[in-house]
Amino acid sequence: MQRRTIFDAVRAMLGHGFRQAEVAALDRAINASLGAETAPLRTLSVEGIALIKRFEGCERKRADGLVEAYPDPGSGGDPWTIGWGATGAGIGPGTVWTQAQCDERLAQDLIRYAGDVGRSLGASPTSQAQFDALVSFHYNTGALPRSTLLRHHLAGDWPAAAAEFGRWKHAGGRIMAGLVRRRAAEARLYLAGS
Repeated sequence: MQRRTIFDAVRAMLGHGFRQAEVAALDRAINASLGAETAPLRTLSVEGIALIKRFEGCERKRADGLVEAYPDPGSGGDPWTIGWGATGAGIGPGTVWTQAQCDERLAQDLIRYAGDVGRSLGASPTSQAQFDALVSFHYNTGALPRSTLLRHHLAGDWPAAAAEFGRWKHAGGRIMAGLVRRRAAEARLYLAGS
């Protein structure tokens, strides 16, 4: 089950995003409904947040201080992005947010993606640096749960896991220089914690 689907549906019904406490409460309710054990909440470090912000940027700031949505660099269209890499329902051509909206969405997304990664890792030994690198990867790709990278990490083969980051450098069928740089930075951080 994809928690994002539930979060997006509730967000759409409410007409606004979530505060951190609301995300945690909804996560607990989902876990309880599935009979899942509640794993300790893992959070990103300052270094992990800085890594994500460095590569996501907060692009398309206008002279009036507002931030505009922009098309995906790989496809030239969907998914449209705004702020710190936010995509999804309601974001498209003409979408404009304040800096505060961009920052709030980042905070919500980081909680959600850190939760996704934490659930994927389970009780697997993972350093803070490894966790930060995996959240950055997942924030950008959404692919951690089905990746070979995760399988290598769970097996404790950290060099093989680190090598997997570099495979995720394509968008729109082409190699993107920004993704090459990001994956290299994530792999360095991951290995620093190994």
